[in-house]
Amino acid sequence: MLMDGFHVAANTAGNQYQRYKAILAQERLPVAFVDLEVMQRNVDALAKRAAGLPIRLVTKSVRCLSILRRYYGKGPFLSGLMCYSPAEAAWLAEEGFDDLLVAYPSAETADLAGVIRQLRLGRNIVLMVDSPVQVDHLDRMARESAAVFRVAIDLDMSSDLPGLHFGVRRSPLTTPSDVLALARRIDGCTGVRLMGLMGYEGQIAGLMDDVPGQGLRNLILRRLKAWSGPQVNARRDDSVHMLKKAGIHLRFVNGGGSGSFESTRTDPSVTELAAGSALYAPALFDHYRNFKLEPAAGFAVRIARQPKRDVFTCSGGGYPASGPSGLNRAPIPWLPEGSRLIPDEGAGEVQTPVVYDGPEELRIGDPVLFRHAKAGELCERFNELLLIENGQVVERAKTYRGQGHCFL
Repeated sequence: MLMDGFHVAANTAGNQYQRYKAILAQERLPVAFVDLEVMQRNVDALAKRAAGLPIRLVTKSVRCLSILRRYYGKGPFLSGLMCYSPAEAAWLAEEGFDDLLVAYPSAETADLAGVIRQLRLGRNIVLMVDSPVQVDHLDRMARESAAVFRVAIDLDMSSDLPGLHFGVRRSPLTTPSDVLALARRIDGCTGVRLMGLMGYEGQIAGLMDDVPGQGLRNLILRRLKAWSGPQVNARRDDSVHMLKKAGIHLRFVNGGGSGSFESTRTDPSVTELAAGSALYAPALFDHYRNFKLEPAAGFAVRIARQPKRDVFTCSGGGYPASGPSGLNRAPIPWLPEGSRLIPDEGAGEVQTPVVYDGPEELRIGDPVLFRHAKAGELCERFNELLLIENGQVVERAKTYRGQGHCFL
């Protein structure tokens, strides 16, 4: 049934734990898994939030070919992939994917050479630039190889207040004039062709603003987002208009992330959105005011010892996420509901103690389910994802790591 726009399972949290416990009963733990039915509901919610704009699927947040293939080109609202490395884009092209946008600049000549090989085969790969130095490097490589690189310009979308930088430090291009100057530099090159513009408002997309027990922080973040959103949207829109006025036309304008659809889609210049984390719904996406997701991915570790009545020590589990160090980067115990880490120990590489004093009768050998703080980074710890559907494992899908790839 549905309640307040969210799926409400007929099972209780306890039954949910028992369901996953039964599904994973014969598996060697630790193991990572994705619940396909839950993930599909998250994808459906993304489509509704996009309000008609196409969505470019972010590979960094997925890192599994089977799942990328499940959604790539399967719906009118899913269009192309956003990659995080030229080498990754070249590999995905070899695997049959096309319409690939690399969201981060790279100076790795060998990786760029791999892109050239795919361009010669007719694949559509667009690289990201934000500096004349990058443009000149690409131009030299292209001319030496009798090729033409397609590029997009990365516009900085952070906001500044006295004493506060609200956003991520990505691009040095902070004004429409900066964008125009780089576009003219590109226009003067024979080996580089401008295709698009990207403006990622990480301060809106990547910060939770409805965290329980953090009322003042939530209020401040909401006000900062409300102030920053229109400002950066105008910066992106003005950049596009300035390029048009100069006779420079773009094939696409990309914006947003899983957490900023409601803001980004109000920018009339944006032709496509980007999302990936919303598929798996990691812990860092639990508390947004404008939308809610269902946890679709997790990992299970097995209880190996019980030092106290309410402490269950699991084998493995120490899988922290990147970013500023802190508790919100640690994996969180998920099921059985009410499990929690011990702050002085946290999640360890070889063992993770969990405090639990609930209705489930946990024993040595039982699983404890965790959720990773981020989405695709979970795949860097496991060779495969167990894909679950209709109460059973329907596929053992290799991750990038399982296929022998580590791009950064």
